[in-house]
This record gives sequence, C-alpha cells and structure tokens, in this order.
Amino acid sequence: MYGMLYESVQHYVQEEYGVDIWRKVCHIIDCKHNSFKTHQIYPDKLMPDIAEALSACTGESFDFCMNFFGRCFVRFFSNFGYDKMIRSTGRYFCDFLQSIDNIHLIMRFTYPKMKSPSMQLTNMDDNGAVILYRSSRTGMSKYLIGQMTEVAREFYGLEIKAYVIESQNDISGGTAGPIKLTEGPLTVIVKYRLDFDNREYMAKRVNTEAHPSQLKMPTVKLDVFLDLFPFTFVLNHDMKITHAGEKIVETWIMHNPGANPKAFIGTHVMDLFQCRRPKDTTIDWDTLIQMRTVLFEFELIRTGHNRAAYDAVLNMDFENYDEMDLNEAQTMALAKATEFSESHPVDDDEAAREDEIDPATGERRSSQGLRSILLKGQMFYIKDVDSLIFLCSPLIENLDELHGIGLYLNDLNPHGLSRELVMAGWQHCSKLEIMFEKEEQRSDELEKSLELADSWKRQGDELLYSMIPRPIAERMRLSQEQVCQSFEEVSVIFLEVMNVYDEGLNSIQGAMQTVNTLNKVFSALDEEIISPFVYKVETVGMVYMAVSGAPDVNPLHAEHACDLALRVMKKFKAHDMGDVAIRVGINSGPVVAGVVGQKVPRYCLFGDTVNTASRMESSSDPWKIQLSKYTGDKVRQVGYKVESRGTVKVKGKGDMETYWLLEGPEG
Repeated sequence: MYGMLYESVQHYVQEEYGVDIWRKVCHIIDCKHNSFKTHQIYPDKLMPDIAEALSACTGESFDFCMNFFGRCFVRFFSNFGYDKMIRSTGRYFCDFLQSIDNIHLIMRFTYPKMKSPSMQLTNMDDNGAVILYRSSRTGMSKYLIGQMTEVAREFYGLEIKAYVIESQNDISGGTAGPIKLTEGPLTVIVKYRLDFDNREYMAKRVNTEAHPSQLKMPTVKLDVFLDLFPFTFVLNHDMKITHAGEKIVETWIMHNPGANPKAFIGTHVMDLFQCRRPKDTTIDWDTLIQMRTVLFEFELIRTGHNRAAYDAVLNMDFENYDEMDLNEAQTMALAKATEFSESHPVDDDEAAREDEIDPATGERRSSQGLRSILLKGQMFYIKDVDSLIFLCSPLIENLDELHGIGLYLNDLNPHGLSRELVMAGWQHCSKLEIMFEKEEQRSDELEKSLELADSWKRQGDELLYSMIPRPIAERMRLSQEQVCQSFEEVSVIFLEVMNVYDEGLNSIQGAMQTVNTLNKVFSALDEEIISPFVYKVETVGMVYMAVSGAPDVNPLHAEHACDLALRVMKKFKAHDMGDVAIRVGINSGPVVAGVVGQKVPRYCLFGDTVNTASRMESSSDPWKIQLSKYTGDKVRQVGYKVESRGTVKVKGKGDMETYWLLEGPEG
C-alpha cells in the first residue's frame, strides 16, 4: 500500500486518541517508521496490524478500527485535492459508485504501483444499491465500508447503512491473500448492500427520454465506428469477434507472427485478450450488458517468438494475398520470421523449444521483443446489430512505451487526445521523475534529521540524568513545582582520595597528575554505582559523595551503602596505587534533597546527616570505612562484621562512638 493510506491513519489516530496511543501502537507492532512517505510502498499487513494494536489499546473491535481507518482516508485525501474529483463524478451517490473503477484508473498515473480493487455497481433500487468488490487483499472489507459511509456523508449528505451480504475468500485481520487450495488464482469477492434514499436518482433514471432531434438522426454504418476507432472490435452474444478495426488486427498479427491473419474474426474474445480490469470478471453477454458504465482493460495475448510460430508464419496460406497486398504488420512478421529461421537452423529446434520454458515457473516465456498492448475503453450496446462494441484506445503513457508496443503516433486515433497525451507524457516524464526524486530525497533527509534529533535528545537526556536523577528530571519536564523533597532515612557516603598530590613536582605538573589520578579513581567509583540502589551526588575536590535511599526510597539503604564501600576498598587494594589511599565515612538519617540552581543545576542533599557523614570520612584512617553508631548498629543486626573504634572526638559534634566496617554478611 502507498504511504498516503498510512499517513491518514497516523494523523487521525493521533488526533482522536492522542500521540501516546499511537506510540504505544507502534511499539506493539514494532513499527520503526516515524513518518510515512506519500509515494512509498509499505507492507499490506501493516494496516490490519495497526488495527489489531489499536483495538488492544482502546478496547474497540478490530472491525471498528478498520472502519475508522477507511473514514480517516476519505477525510485525509481532501488535503491533496482529491475531494474535487469525487464531487465531479456526478450529482448522485450512484454516479460515484459507477465511477469508482474509473477513478482508480485515473489515479494509476499518479500512483503507478497501486494495486487497486475492482468495484462494480450491480443493482440499484429506491432504497439503495448493491456493489461487487474484487481484490487480491483480504481483511479490507470493513475498511471499504468506512470509505463508502464517509463519502456518502461528506460529499452527498447521505447517511447510509452498509453491510456484507456475500463474501468469498475474505479473511478478517489478514492481508496475505486468499489461501490457495487449487492451482488457479483466488480472489476476494465481497458483495455489499448499501441502504440509502435513492428515489430521486431512480426517478431521474427511469424518466429520461431522448431528445426529438436524436430520434430523427440517420443510421450510421458500423464501418464508421471502425474507422474512427481503429482498435475497436464488436462482440456477438457468444462473445466472438464479428468486426474489428484495422489497427487492432495488424497489432495482433505483429504480436502473434505465427497466426493466420484471418483467424482474428470469429474467435472468442478471451482467446485473444486477457481482461485486466475489472478483475476476475466473467466475460459473457449478461455480465457485460450490465457493466456498460465500467471502463474495461483488455491485454492482447501473445504466443511468443518461438520456432513453431515463425514456421507457421513462413508457411501461412494468404490465399489471394501476394507480397504487395501485405500490410506493414504482416511484412514485419515475415521479415522477423525469415531472420529467425536463418539464425536458428532446424537442428536447433529442440533447443529453441527448451529456451521457451522458464525453469523457475515451468511456464512458457512471453515475447521479449514487444510489450503487450493494453486497450482501455467502454462497452456499448448497438441495438441495430444486437451486438456490443468495445470503443477503446491503446493505454500508452509515453514514447518509450509506444515504441515498446511496436506502434507509431499515426497508428493512434487522429481525434481525441491520444497522440497529445503520449507526447505530453514523454515531455513531462523526466520532469516528474526529477520532482519525485527530489521529494524522495527531501523525505530521506527529513527522516535522517529526525533520527539525528532523536540521537541528540538521547545524548541530552543522558547528560541531564548524569546531573539530575531521572525521576526529578521527568517531574521538572512536566513543570511540576516540587523543588525539594524530604526523606525519613537515607545513608550518605563520603570517600576521600588521599596522598594524591606529589609535592616534589612543580605546581603545573602536580596539578595535572592529580587530575589524572582523580579521574581514574572517580571513574572507577562511577562503575561501582548501581542505580537505583546508590546515586552519585557530586565530587568536591578529592571527595566523592553518594547516597542510598534518595531520590528512590530504599529500605535497605544502609546495606547498599556499606556494600558500595566494601567493593571500592576491595577494588583499589587489588591495584598498586603507590602512596595513594582512600578513606570512607558513612552515616544514616533524615535529609532534604532538591535541585539547586538554573545554570548547571545540581541535585543536593541538606541536613545534619550529611555533616555527620562528612565528619565520619574526615576522622577515618586510610583504607578504613568508619560508620556512625546508628549505621553500625543497623548493619550489624543483619550480619555485617563491624568493630568498635571507641569514642572519637568529632569537630562540631564532640565525642562520638563509631565503628569500623570489616566485612559483609557473607564475608
């Protein structure tokens, strides 16, 4: 599917349910696309996947979500001006229903890879209409209902009720295609009933009368139509071709060099053509007589440039034809057949036949020289001859395609715009390609910019979280006024790096060595910080400060603080650090914490607990961990091995009983 369908879904899901729901949906289905490109192709299965995820997030049913997506698309395509095209199809809703296939054909020039469904209006009455839907995708029937109801409401002021009355090969919730139990291809076929007030349209349709001047017009011979439309052909009730234009016969001979030129007339149409649109339509009289408002596409079948075909054209019996009577197509066929015969002797006949078979599929390869011609037109019933005439023109976009088919400009209808469209397509094709390439490039650049912005945001978040705890930063982003917070009990750790400065060096060398040593020590300490159990607060000079129990409340704060101190001691004792030593002090108690400052804001702790922890560190000995009495008693109860140091004179506190921390509970 083209990105425009997914753009509509993304836009209206965000509008109706919020950006957070859309992000959640993308997370569920593992969708990596931040945005969708209008002209880029995306997997078909993405649509039902989004519907399933949205259903899980909102509680709505899958069918409701698909219906909602269909309505969203109708509202969304007005941004591209396609609403004008819908309004121009006719005055009544039935006029639009008859034109759906034609709209898809027109859109194919803008979206060449579009795999559009086929829809025909099969029945109408005063109370509504019946449409037949054919598609290669499954699970999209409710999506179409949403489109139909929104078009009726938005453009025709009608409230309609749409429901399925028949369904074949449709699997709800999947787009992988019908399950093939037979060799032939399967197609999703759904018949819808649309209930709405259709009395005005039916009254106008029944009461329409021909103008008197039209009744006096003389009879027109069928040859006139064949001259005006040289690619047209006439079908009888048995679907056999009774008359045909000159150019379509010549083209058929050119594409089928081994066929008798007289065999075209009298052959069943499906033996010569393949119906491309409407898809999987039964080609019989009763069906076509009801589909006279539908545009048909017939592709000419080719036999291929094989040995048998060229032998046949060389040996064909033209009866009264001689070389002067052959037309351009027949002359070209004979010339190519002669060239082929000379370059491929009869001894190589078997090898030539083998070359016709594709080893991957086991099927006959199509002709490599010419492209199949595609005829687009409308079926008309001619009462005088009781036949259907297919008034058509070749579907050609530019000069390259014209040459690929084997035609020239003078082969096209002199009236109409066929020649002008081919020339205009050739002239503007390069411009359109350049425009599309630029848009694709801009879209790629935008996507790269978004990815780069996300990367910068992640880096900024990491930097912010290194300065301010994540929960605090998230609250600040939400503009919550809670600046500070009190904690009943935490454990504060102070660690000082000692003997780091060598007085034998000059001041600059000493300072640089000090910075390098502190960087190594503090980096090693950072590696031991395990969030959210312990949080690094700051470093001041040669002192490293951390806390357990804030900003995330932790009932085991004393144990985690002691574990950090023991790990650090063990880590640094295992390395030869020369005269450098460390000492640690820990104290537990209440604190107040908050973010201070606007430029380079910091998360700071305040209270007597912090001062006491600092005194525990400053009065400690090298390679020792000193605990306050309260912290020592607390960890001793859970199995930590501590040793009483006795009474220590602490500045500002007087005499305090402290402990040495020796080992953990498992030591």
